[in-house]
Amino acid sequence: MKKKISAAVMVVSALLCGCNSEKQETQLVAIVNYGQIPPLLATVEGIKKELSENGYVEDKNIRYEVADIAFDHALIPQAVMNLKSHNPKVIVVISTPIAQFAKGKIRDIPLVYSAITDPVDAKLVDSPMKSVDNITGSSDMQNLKGLLSLIRKMLPQAKTVGMLYATSDCNDTALINKMRSEAAAVGMDLIAIPVDQMRDIPIRIQELKGKADLIYVGASGLQSALAVISGEAAKMNIPVFNMEEQSVRDGLALATFGVNYESVGRNTGKLVAKLLKGAAVKDLPPIFPKMEDHSCFINKKLAKKFGIKIPENATVVE
Repeated sequence: MKKKISAAVMVVSALLCGCNSEKQETQLVAIVNYGQIPPLLATVEGIKKELSENGYVEDKNIRYEVADIAFDHALIPQAVMNLKSHNPKVIVVISTPIAQFAKGKIRDIPLVYSAITDPVDAKLVDSPMKSVDNITGSSDMQNLKGLLSLIRKMLPQAKTVGMLYATSDCNDTALINKMRSEAAAVGMDLIAIPVDQMRDIPIRIQELKGKADLIYVGASGLQSALAVISGEAAKMNIPVFNMEEQSVRDGLALATFGVNYESVGRNTGKLVAKLLKGAAVKDLPPIFPKMEDHSCFINKKLAKKFGIKIPENATVVE
């Protein structure tokens, strides 16, 4: 069993043997990722790009160890503590459950969370403007006003947004609460369907049939089931809006107005770079996406299928 978990958990980007003095001087950055989905992979890539632009060249003066738990919460303790034992300079924790576990167990190494919607609601920090103890980070909080504005332009008659949410992830709960508030502000309702297990999605999503005018899939572990959600939505003739562009390019979602996840990773990389250069966590407030970190993509074929007029200033993909 131990061998199986080790193989599933550890995806090592670089393990240097320290055979010469140059390699011994490299700084180790550990990254614990939630799973292999496009937004999180883009986040990791953004971290590395930002660090490279700050003078940290992989295999020269920096090396990475990346653990991927494949959305299995049971693997979080081993993944986090295994990387901690390698004495990294910084540990990047991607997703709420990983960050929450790390915060409770690690006090002597800087922690930088990433791709977390509401770090205050997740009790990672007390204020959106201030780090706490040894933790700070980069949020992927979506501009839901911008998303709802796009929906209004594309589906002017829409009255109800449908969403699924994972009951085990407080990130999902925070998103549902925020969406309910923002939707009400523009005269729309929200139907939120709880999901306990991924295998329940095909059944649970049927509760939106005839009730939701669209389905929105936000920053959630449910992204790993996007193909299933998209397939079931297609059967019900309900358009899907997602929070990242690749799903639109792949034809799984009609449109997105969301944060560019490479920019989320770059914001994370900015914090990591400062920590590696000697900054204190207490002097590094959390970073939230700006409007310019968002982008809009619309799938042309799906827009035609649903008879939707494409608004201006959107990037159209075939």
